[in-house]
Amino acid sequence: MIPKRSQPISVLIVDDSTSARTMLRSLVESDSSLTVMGAAQDAYSAVRLMKAQLPDVILLDLELPGLDGMTFLKRIMEQRPLPVVVCSSHTEFGSEQSFAALEAGAVEVILKPVIGDALSRQEAQIRVCDAIHAAAQSRNAHRLPAPIVADRLKPPGPKLTADEILPPPNALRPVPVTEPIVVIGASTGGTEALRVVLEALPADAPGILIVQHMPEGFTRTFADRTNKGSAMTVSEAVDGQTVTQGQVLIAPGDRHLLLKRTGNSYRAQVLNGAYVSRHRPSVDVLFRSAATAAGANAMGIILTGMGDDGARCMVEMRTMGSPTLAQDEASCVVYGMPREAVAMGGAAQTVPLGKMAAAIMAFGRNRRVGAA
Repeated sequence: MIPKRSQPISVLIVDDSTSARTMLRSLVESDSSLTVMGAAQDAYSAVRLMKAQLPDVILLDLELPGLDGMTFLKRIMEQRPLPVVVCSSHTEFGSEQSFAALEAGAVEVILKPVIGDALSRQEAQIRVCDAIHAAAQSRNAHRLPAPIVADRLKPPGPKLTADEILPPPNALRPVPVTEPIVVIGASTGGTEALRVVLEALPADAPGILIVQHMPEGFTRTFADRTNKGSAMTVSEAVDGQTVTQGQVLIAPGDRHLLLKRTGNSYRAQVLNGAYVSRHRPSVDVLFRSAATAAGANAMGIILTGMGDDGARCMVEMRTMGSPTLAQDEASCVVYGMPREAVAMGGAAQTVPLGKMAAAIMAFGRNRRVGAA
């Protein structure tokens, strides 16, 4: 059991906009297990605050006057690595810069909230506070983290399951032998983990569907960047798109991704719908659809991330005969989702990140149509 943290997680907000700092402070302070130790309008003000006290997590805007956020981030990582959450604007430039920030050492990227009503504020609370908690549990964190303290923010409304999107799989309904399919779920730290896996796969690897928790507008940039380093063809999923060998489809931000079967072939379904396990896209939704459509023809993999999205429906995949893997703790940025998948009995094996590609190819060879 991980002990509870005795002190709130301290957060330093760095943003040049007064209104943004005020809004972010309000969101952070809505969670009683978080505290704002300071708010700075530029990197130089942030450095002065950090000389007096180091924060547990920095919430950083990249567009800063004087010393820009990217340069500031790199200096932090060179001199005194700390967990950094990038709070980025929804622009093409913003998304490109955000992925560069992840490569430079940021733990997470979130979309800078735009609050128009009570619902958007609630969603922003969950997004911002969860990102900070994930960062505090990451490998860059210096103090012992606790995933949740008893009185932290309780997100509004019930935590919905995949039942909101599609019914559970029917174990009595047989699934014909088809080409192998792989479904992967990831969250915090997942962009780098997925890059490692996909760059190690050859062009003839099984078709792959991915849910990576990421803001709307960022997934296409992620797919394009990943495609450049992969022998497979990586793209953002389009509704109705056929899933074939050598292809990787990534769920669009703010949309669920499902696997559908027609005869012996598969296609992607992209749809709106309720947040499941507090996420859209949800790993649980993808995994349930794979359990239903593909059964033992599908391999389920859960990578680094906070929370439990994917764990429940990985159990369904295993029940339907799917091989299921979770990334091991030593290679995770945040060992949350994989831990829950193991604890719930969904993950049959834990595998180091560096061996995931080999496991995928072994599964593909064993499940090819006509294989003994």
